[in-house]
Amino acid sequence: MGHDHDHSHSTNKKVLLISFIIITSYMIIEVIGGFLTNSLALLSDAGHMLSDSISLAIALIAFKLGEKVASKSKTFGYKRFEILAAVLNGVTLILIALFIFYEAIQRFANPPEVATTGMLIISSIGLAVNILVAWIMMRGGDTEGNLNMRGAYLHVLSDMLGSVGAIAAALLMIFFDWGWADPLASVIVAILVLRSGYFVTKASLHVLMEGTPSNIEVQDVIQTIEETSGIKSIHDLHVWSITSGLNALSCHAVVDEKLTIEESEHILREIEHNLEHKGIQHVTIQLETTAHKHDESILCNIKNEPSSHHHHH
Repeated sequence: MGHDHDHSHSTNKKVLLISFIIITSYMIIEVIGGFLTNSLALLSDAGHMLSDSISLAIALIAFKLGEKVASKSKTFGYKRFEILAAVLNGVTLILIALFIFYEAIQRFANPPEVATTGMLIISSIGLAVNILVAWIMMRGGDTEGNLNMRGAYLHVLSDMLGSVGAIAAALLMIFFDWGWADPLASVIVAILVLRSGYFVTKASLHVLMEGTPSNIEVQDVIQTIEETSGIKSIHDLHVWSITSGLNALSCHAVVDEKLTIEESEHILREIEHNLEHKGIQHVTIQLETTAHKHDESILCNIKNEPSSHHHHH
């Protein structure tokens, strides 16, 4: 299992690095091309590509930092960096989208002269670059299981649509002389950018707020633990994500006071085994007897009171 994880980890990193180099090089070409041809569709696509290369760079740094071991000051290690980076990435996307909307409105009012042939050539190469990167990611990376990798991959896919938009706009301007096609294409790209920015930010903030992971059904988890023989009831339950693909659970479980340590351990092992199949990798359970003072509520009811109230008697 560990070896397998390391293998996919290093492949993911390699795929990300190759994708990052290709996308960033092309983004620079697109920015220069956008300014030279005066095309907002190209510039907005470059803005999208910038967010791509930022998200790839962040994903790479996150993989790198995630490898750093836990320390006394960071007991979970640096695994959360990936999520912080995703928030930053999401917010950047939203800002880029708003800027493109603003620019497009100006251009609808008075469409400037656009060098359409240059725009067509550059956006066509852009499409080819995106298809290449998406193919590399599909073949080599774990675009299903890893949030980081998946985010980067979805970016590249929506980028392909951006290039298609720029190509369509260039063709419409060449054949029909429709000046508004350029700002229209950029608005469509901006909507895509805004959408991915919103979803990335929302998912990341959910993790930062210690929200229940989307792939975990809490009622199902409670049932799994309570149905384990030897468990009378549970309370103080918490389920959260440390980073994408690493879910944790902690709770208190009431057991019979006559259990030996060995029997208790057998119960814990069974619970850990069952929860791992439900996608929870990190389990901490405090075993108690009925004599131990506790709340009846399954979820935690911690009140922010001075700590003297919280000593268990």
